[in-house]
Amino acid sequence: MGEAGVIWGRLTEAFWLNCQLFGLTLLFAVPLGLVVAFGSMNRFAPLRGAVKTFVWIIRGTPLMLQILVIYLGPGLLGFTSPWPSGSSGRLVAAVVAFAINYACYFSEIYRGGIEAVPKGQTEAGQVLGMTRSQIFFKVTLLQVIKRILPPMGNEIITLVKDTSLANVIANKDIIMMAKEYSAKGLIWPLFSTAIFFLVFVGALTLLFGWLEKRLAYFR
Repeated sequence: MGEAGVIWGRLTEAFWLNCQLFGLTLLFAVPLGLVVAFGSMNRFAPLRGAVKTFVWIIRGTPLMLQILVIYLGPGLLGFTSPWPSGSSGRLVAAVVAFAINYACYFSEIYRGGIEAVPKGQTEAGQVLGMTRSQIFFKVTLLQVIKRILPPMGNEIITLVKDTSLANVIANKDIIMMAKEYSAKGLIWPLFSTAIFFLVFVGALTLLFGWLEKRLAYFR
């Protein structure tokens, strides 16, 4: 195997960290975003205000800053770092930062989708004797999914690219690996990282297009 083959192998291996961060973020952010959305719509004003303020702070500050604060903050404040040592600790901290950030964005998408469903359908469900949970899962949820799929798809595609921000705390993702080669005078590995992201984003675009067609019967 020549030098180019070795470099491609190392880039592929490094991109696995991006994939791990992407998958773990979705695993935690998707359900957490729903919890945050319910909090922002809660009838208890203090809770609703606190949740909305938290969402405003997270959405109003850079993700890179949030990663640094979550990873370095405990130590700078004099507390014992909650993160494991080494690369696993950096990955865990990045996942926490990404999950919180994207949960807040997802929560606003959820909230908009839920509030867009006509209230008459909820009232009709109540007339039929359905409970609130039955109305949500059997009447509201599928319509919400149809409405939020395009904006959710856009955020998820953005997440693919945002995973490169994890290298700010020395997570050795594909961008960081390529920068090491560029420091040695090899520039093509840095530009070739675009291929990995384009393929990943292309696959997701096809997936979301297929899902939108499957849910077209709600029109």
